[in-house]
Parts: sequence; structure tokens; C-alpha cells
Amino acid sequence: MNDTLGMIGMALRAGRLEVGDEASGDACRYKRCRLLLLAAGAGEGAQRRAAYFSEEGQCLLAEVPCSKEELGAALGRKSCAMAAVTDLGLAQAIVRRMAQAAPEQYGGMAERLRVKAERAAQRRGKNAKVRQQRGGGKRPPVKYRKK
Repeated sequence: MNDTLGMIGMALRAGRLEVGDEASGDACRYKRCRLLLLAAGAGEGAQRRAAYFSEEGQCLLAEVPCSKEELGAALGRKSCAMAAVTDLGLAQAIVRRMAQAAPEQYGGMAERLRVKAERAAQRRGKNAKVRQQRGGGKRPPVKYRKK
């Protein structure tokens, strides 16, 4: 579990983690969230909000097997019930670490994130190929005539 909390802390230091209900909700609403993390000791209201946010943002919801206090301590806070990972690679690494500890619970989620990462890589490759065919990165600037 310490590996998972370490990865979550690394996502925070990288700026790829939104901490708290409101910030996580905003990340989900704007479709930036890749993985919504919920502490095991979260209240019933927080669980309902997390389910709603993950459905609205079309992201995966994972219950982290630690209390709110343990999750908060990993993030430098007193307690934290919900956090949203906005980077696909970090989300995949976090779920992979959780799947090593409990494969029956997180194995399917790890597979779904692996497929999402492959599709994103294919889209990046396709877009790079289109830019290369176009003749480079940016288009030339428009020149305006003086009056």
C-alpha cells in the first residue's frame, strides 16, 4: 500500500492530481480526470458524489484501500476523501500498483487503463503523421498589408 500512496504523492508533486471534492469534481466535469480515487473510509455522501463525478466525467472510480487520514497524510493534508488523477500514465501506474496487491479487485481496471493508453498513443502517432505530411509543426503566420 505504501507504493500506491507514494505514486499518488508523486502525482501531486508533478501537478497531475486534483485534491478534494470540488477540485476533483471540476476535473471530472471538464473531462480532465483519468482516475478518481476515493478513500475507503469516505462517508456515504462522498461516495455518492464520487460515483456521480466518475459517471459525468467518464472516468474510472477506484476505492483506495486506506483511510481518509492515510490518504491525506500521503498528500500533506490532515485528511482527504477524494482525489482526481489527470495524467493517464500516472493513473495507469497507480492502478497497476493496486492490482499487484489485489488482482481480483483492480485487475480489470488496470486492463481498461492499458487499453486507453494504447488508444491515446495511436492517436498521438496519427496526429504526428498528419503534421509531418503537412510540412512541419506550425502553419506560417499570416502577413497583413499596411494601409
